[in-house]
Amino acid sequence: MAEGAPQPSGQTAEETPGFLHALLRDFPAPLSPESPLPWKVPGPVLTLEEAEGELAELALGFLSSRSAPPSLAACLAHEAVSQLLRSDLSEFRKLPEQEEDGDRVEEKAPVTLLDAAGLARNLFNHLWQACGQWQQQVPPVARAPQRQWLVSAHAIRNARRRMEDRHVCLPAFNLLFGLEDSVERAYFAVFDGHGGADAARYASVHVHAVAARRPELDTDPAEALRAAFRCTDEMFLRKARRERLQSGSTGVCALIAGNTLHVAWLGDSQVLLVQQGQAVKLMEPHRPERQDEKGRIEALGGFVSHMDCWRVNGTLAVSRAIGDVFQKPYVSGEADAASWELTGSEDYLLLACDGFFDVVPHQEVAGLVRSHLAGPRGSGLRVAEELVAAARERGSHDNITVVVVFLRDPQGPAGTRA
Repeated sequence: MAEGAPQPSGQTAEETPGFLHALLRDFPAPLSPESPLPWKVPGPVLTLEEAEGELAELALGFLSSRSAPPSLAACLAHEAVSQLLRSDLSEFRKLPEQEEDGDRVEEKAPVTLLDAAGLARNLFNHLWQACGQWQQQVPPVARAPQRQWLVSAHAIRNARRRMEDRHVCLPAFNLLFGLEDSVERAYFAVFDGHGGADAARYASVHVHAVAARRPELDTDPAEALRAAFRCTDEMFLRKARRERLQSGSTGVCALIAGNTLHVAWLGDSQVLLVQQGQAVKLMEPHRPERQDEKGRIEALGGFVSHMDCWRVNGTLAVSRAIGDVFQKPYVSGEADAASWELTGSEDYLLLACDGFFDVVPHQEVAGLVRSHLAGPRGSGLRVAEELVAAARERGSHDNITVVVVFLRDPQGPAGTRA
């Protein structure tokens, strides 16, 4: 899910029945057609291709807001979403609205639109039904021990008028999508929106959902992430044209699959690996002033100029992004991706937007983290908050989002304090 307080993942057997009992106590019956929904519906309609990601986000967000154990939340969300999507969805279908341009009605490719409120109501009732059944017998997959992840995430609006960043922490990736192979997977991402938060929110909901269903996920996870960025961009562009949205979003994501790290990125959000206290550069951000990016844009008929910073066609300061419908193809939706084998000597991953990396050089990250962990109030869970504060103190006025994923216990006597 996109938001949430930093906390180590995992659960105890004692937490599960207590959570289910509390939820069924607060919701003793399924929702009637007149009952208010317990969550905010993401717009009036969803397309069929958007349904799994949006519904999983609703269910997981609701369960996490009630402090559900992470593995249980992921399993319940998967159960409810999959049950709903296997049912007959014809009752939720809506005819697409036609737009008139003068006296001419524009012909558009057919698209299946579904009533979002109706889907959301039925999703809750599937969730309620699963909770009732699991109160009697929790499936083994929801009780199986999971890897404990120590993740610290913090985000602030800062001096900007709006918060346009989103971040995602999914340590229970396999459980959320019902993946039953032997490869453990965890997913983390940061998306930095511009021109509004719509594209960043959309990417934070759909990139991982698309990646989970890509056929390349088993054989070439990095390519699955690249394809997921491309597909999400295409999906959002269709939505942007339907709803007249103009926003865009850079993004970076990390998928840890077994002992391999796979990363993919668009634009200038970045991921950094720290290994034995040293920063390891994993990627090159996409900026308009890069010679290859400048050449690509000019070959398409666009231009790159300097107006307080380097910009594409005199407007955007990013050369690749999800969205930006009026700047395609100059602002590309094609991500780059790469993979690294993990040896066990890695300390942590840091994912952040340009509001952080514009003022904090890579080589200074490890020192800032080490200084915080060694201090009297040092905490692995609070290190992202410390890094965000450092970026703000150095003059960043942008939205700032930082996600730190520890790959082994933080070093130092104060490192593992909560």
